[in-house]
Amino acid sequence: MAHGLATAERTEDAGPWPAPNSEVLASWSGKDWTLSVHSDLVVLDRDTDRLAYAGPATAELSLGRSWFRWYLLTGRNRTHCLRGLSRGQARSMRLAVARLALEAVCAWADRVERLIASAQAEQRWIPREHVDQLLATRPSPEFTNTITDSRVSTRLDDRQRSALLCLNDDLERTIASVNEAIMESELGTRQDFFDNVERSPLTAEQARAVVCFDNRVQVIASAGSGKTSLMVARAAYAVSRGFVAPDRILLLAFNKDAAAELQTRLESRFAALGLDGAPKASTFHAFGLRVIGEATGAKPRLASWVDNGQDTKEISSIVDVLRGHSTKFRYQWDLYRLLFAGAPIEADGGDPDGYDKKTDTQGFHTFRGEVVRSHGELMIANWLFLNGVSYEYERPYSHPVATAHHSQYQPDFYYPEADVWHEHWALDRNGAPPSAPEFAGYAEGIDWKRECHRFHGTVLVESTWAEIIDGGGFAPLQESLEQHGLIFDWNPDRPIAGSQPMKHDDLIRFVRTFMTHVKSNSLNREALTERLQDKLRHLGGYRTALFVEIYWEIHDEWERRLRADNLVDFEDMLVLAAEHLEAGGFDPDYDLVMVDEFQDASNARARIVRGLLRRPGRFLLAVGDDWQSVNRFAGSDLSVMTNFEEWFGPGPELRLEQTFRCPQSICDAATGFVMKNPRQLPKEVRSDQVDVAPSVRIVCASHQGSADALAQHLEELAAQAIAGQIAPGVDGRISVKVLGRYRFDGGLMPKGELPGLDVQFLTVHRSKGLEADYIVVPRIVTGKYGFPSGIVDDPLLELVMAAPDLFPHAEERRLFYVALTRARRGVLLITEQGYESPFVKELVNDGVAIVEGQPALIQCPRCLKGSMLPRQGKFGPFLGCSSYPACNHTQS
Repeated sequence: MAHGLATAERTEDAGPWPAPNSEVLASWSGKDWTLSVHSDLVVLDRDTDRLAYAGPATAELSLGRSWFRWYLLTGRNRTHCLRGLSRGQARSMRLAVARLALEAVCAWADRVERLIASAQAEQRWIPREHVDQLLATRPSPEFTNTITDSRVSTRLDDRQRSALLCLNDDLERTIASVNEAIMESELGTRQDFFDNVERSPLTAEQARAVVCFDNRVQVIASAGSGKTSLMVARAAYAVSRGFVAPDRILLLAFNKDAAAELQTRLESRFAALGLDGAPKASTFHAFGLRVIGEATGAKPRLASWVDNGQDTKEISSIVDVLRGHSTKFRYQWDLYRLLFAGAPIEADGGDPDGYDKKTDTQGFHTFRGEVVRSHGELMIANWLFLNGVSYEYERPYSHPVATAHHSQYQPDFYYPEADVWHEHWALDRNGAPPSAPEFAGYAEGIDWKRECHRFHGTVLVESTWAEIIDGGGFAPLQESLEQHGLIFDWNPDRPIAGSQPMKHDDLIRFVRTFMTHVKSNSLNREALTERLQDKLRHLGGYRTALFVEIYWEIHDEWERRLRADNLVDFEDMLVLAAEHLEAGGFDPDYDLVMVDEFQDASNARARIVRGLLRRPGRFLLAVGDDWQSVNRFAGSDLSVMTNFEEWFGPGPELRLEQTFRCPQSICDAATGFVMKNPRQLPKEVRSDQVDVAPSVRIVCASHQGSADALAQHLEELAAQAIAGQIAPGVDGRISVKVLGRYRFDGGLMPKGELPGLDVQFLTVHRSKGLEADYIVVPRIVTGKYGFPSGIVDDPLLELVMAAPDLFPHAEERRLFYVALTRARRGVLLITEQGYESPFVKELVNDGVAIVEGQPALIQCPRCLKGSMLPRQGKFGPFLGCSSYPACNHTQS
């Protein structure tokens, strides 16, 4: 609590103390002190300083006695010993101080009363800012005890008694009660406004969010719950009530289409309501550009090559130049792309992608086409291949060493040109093997193998996972093998017959993603180094150092090209704008800021919003749906939404749970699916739409038969539309959106138009905010390009991205939720036999989807990823896992 305490230190040359500008009502003195009560403050003069207490701070003062001495107390702390003060003087001092403090309490209570009366008269919500101001200047409720001790309580008038009651009330609860009464009154008296501000009447939830005009309001919305209507209505309410002028309202959206829709809706509804001058809606990027221009007097120009996918082409150009000018960069780029990209952090990491029938080995396909047991062996085999080194994998040891406890020894690698054996140990930086059960006895096995080589006099070269990933990469191993006569001839362009490495374009896209987060979060070399030395120490080592060195060279050239032509990129537009707003030198003067799709806010966007709210009297409405947070790779940070109070301060958290789009059965299916992740904010979604059963259907096509299944379904739907079996949509046609997980899924679309149907293909990401009568999601399968995507995030992204959600397939789950909730009538999910997505199986197991024409899906009990399919073997029919060869589980 602020005490209003002013303290000054006396110096020898300071001269006499200045006298307070108020009348002295009473004064007492002792050996080293003088205490005087003025008409508006209490002053304690000591030999070395003066302490002054005014307003609410006077209520902190009291007298306390210990043995034969009196003390001036501030709260419960002794401020000074009042030597020489008699009992009678103490009584009169206590009475005088209490009377002055009582007046401060009355003045504070008057402020509370005036605030409440003004809000009730205007029927305007009391914002948190006003409550905080009152709490900051509130006298201590313990002052009631001081009043009792001073015996003033017997002489109180009605105003003073009321003030003491107010002092001891729960102010926040009182204001909340007043606000709720204002809410109910506004909902009743302005019903006509809420019914007509949009084309359809607002729901009770929307109307309450409009009236709740607090400084910081976060609305947790549901799909199809009318987020845009809420924002338009809030703007119209603020203007019509005279709270905020139209030109002092700013609405921020995340893309041009959303901003354009907001602007159109604002202008349309303001005109319909007879309100002049609709507020402006803008994208964050356009607003950032404007802030920079107005703050500096020179509006920057956006680089033409950062838009429409040209950004990756620019990075490709940079990489080509660097590879052409620097043999070191060329080698590092190829080394990372060919060998280190996608390498797991742990020695036992990575999902096997192959199976060798001859050796019954489940493992990883090499560039040469063989299957090795671990990702570490995969990296070494591919490295040897690219260097032209001849090797044999798991050749039986040249001496018989089989025993009752050990089968014949097969070292990892053998180099026939040098007669050298090579073991690669799965050991971490502490020299320990993985803790998985299959590594039990691993350390003893190492000792046994070393002893074999010592006993028989064979040459053994050793390497560990930690040495390659965390240490010096392959350099120490190469040096060791060269000492035994092996010749290395690095050639990254060798023809590869087996497993294919990461493509140049994929690494370029990864670099661009990394750059987006580096720039959005204002990170530099020192910040990354600090992170690697602190919380992300587990990422340190050669693999990380290799990529980071590659990245900064590309980053520096990117920045050089921007500076050469005085250009900015999208990240610059956000970060520079945030810095200008945070510095306080420029303020666009918006009193009401509203943000759409708040779940997609990045760190830089959040800084812009916070910068706009620096001054008092500002209001924020943030609307978002954490269930639709699917843009982490583009820079979004869901913690901005989930940690709203830490970013912007406390305020009401409201919910929009009624949807105008999906029938209840789709709502229930989608809600149950996304809420499997306990980190999602809970909502109870309610629908006002009529159910058309079955709302969620699954078709299981043959392998690679999604295109045929899609064509058949659309033809059947068109036939039903022509026959009048399906009611037309709002424009006389039935809308169908085919949503692919990837852009190339558009290749599944049938050629030509279908009568009666308005069919459109979009990726699920692009479908956000849109809807259709029917939604079809083809090719929901397992695999690298399945749904959920099997593309594993590179752990290096932890260096620059928001903390990941560790729930399995967290963002993919939210993306699937987006796909389901675009439908006004029904959803068709097309999977493929033997490659059924776990998402499809989950919906079936939960009883919220119907599989048409197929038996129940049986999940593989071993890998929990594949499905058990009927197969025919030499001993008859059996069930085998669809993930074969990665999983070779069978059952009768």
